Amino acid sequence: MAKILGVDPGSRVTGYGVVDEQNGELRVVDCGVIRPDPETPASQRYLAIHDGLEALIGRHRPDVVAVESLFFCKSASSAIKLAQVRGVVLLAAAEAGLEVYEYAPRRVKQAVVGRGAASKEQVQRMIQALLGLAEVPKPADAADALAVAICHAQTASSPRGGGERT
Repeated sequence: MAKILGVDPGSRVTGYGVVDEQNGELRVVDCGVIRPDPETPASQRYLAIHDGLEALIGRHRPDVVAVESLFFCKSASSAIKLAQVRGVVLLAAAEAGLEVYEYAPRRVKQAVVGRGAASKEQVQRMIQALLGLAEVPKPADAADALAVAICHAQTASSPRGGGERT
């Protein structure tokens, strides 16, 4: 049995999804987003993300954290902001004594949809089907975080192993 916290980091919206794996079956425990006030300075947004993750970790007591890795960004500024948020995620996990595994976005889509170039809508629909949800998980950031958690659940026990341990 394992409880996995999946995180889709973003400076404006950070998605999270907690899944419980028991005997190869997955169920959603919680999912949503941390949305800091966009009018506050970056340092305060990062603190809000940290505090939100800390609260989630305290409430759900996951066994592991799976996070989406950096992908190609259109600008250096975007890449830096995303890297800073990933640092916040790593810090919150480290403070809780949790191992962190990272997965490339294409690998997550491959694990969930079967295609590394799947659209956000395809990922959402597949998450709905895999987890037996009545509705498509929204917003897309929450669905992406669930996809990261599912990717970890599927690949951590495979002979090829899980994602890169961070």
